[in-house]
Amino acid sequence: MSFENILIEREGAVTTITLNRPKVLNALNAQTLDELTTAFEAVAADAETRVVILTGAGDKSFVAGADINELAVQTPVGGRDHARRGQRLFDRIERLGKPVVAAVNGFALGGGCELAMACTMRIAADTARFGQPEINLGIIPGYAGSQRLPRLVGRGRAQELLLTGDMIGADEAHRIGLVNRVVPAAQLMDETRKLAQTLATKAPVAVRYILDAVATGADMAFAEAEDHEATLFGLVSTTDDMREGTRAFLEKRKPTFTGK
Repeated sequence: MSFENILIEREGAVTTITLNRPKVLNALNAQTLDELTTAFEAVAADAETRVVILTGAGDKSFVAGADINELAVQTPVGGRDHARRGQRLFDRIERLGKPVVAAVNGFALGGGCELAMACTMRIAADTARFGQPEINLGIIPGYAGSQRLPRLVGRGRAQELLLTGDMIGADEAHRIGLVNRVVPAAQLMDETRKLAQTLATKAPVAVRYILDAVATGADMAFAEAEDHEATLFGLVSTTDDMREGTRAFLEKRKPTFTGK
């Protein structure tokens, strides 16, 4: 596939998608959203890809936000459609069924922070900066930032960030639970690849069901979520990977999972 605004590279079971608009700090415009949608549909269908890394080109920005030129001319109907377009893509990333690890190499602001939050995990360079500054433009987050941020960091801290528009550094983002790890900027991609390669060795069906259990259960009453988990546990118990994993444990060897 050929794209103008993103790059895709697969190495073994890990596919890396890079936002490639460094001159505008990798800002998200409509074309980029379309290209990301196509790319994630492709990796979803690619059985060889078990883990995705998402990052930004250059060392300044992961994604600095949405394209302000497009935002400035939105109508009420167009604005809603624009928001839903981004939400559908970010929901697809969250529900991909494969881990998506954001390697946050710089600014993750507005739509960039929302994109990172849709990923399964976030590893941040120590130079990264996070924020939802939409309030300073007289608007609100449109790609579900007002929903994912409270779920990650708690309602009080989320409302503070949303209402002040303040940026926070990587260490503070880690302290409040917005990111999983902080590493030196020079080591960001190496550390992210190590994590991705570890995740790629895990049983693909079990990975998919864990992601499903967490994402679906978050919106259910606890008893319903337990029942959903039990159903998934029953389904995973029918897999070749379950038999391989338990047999390997008993035989004191590493398992080889096939995703079946």
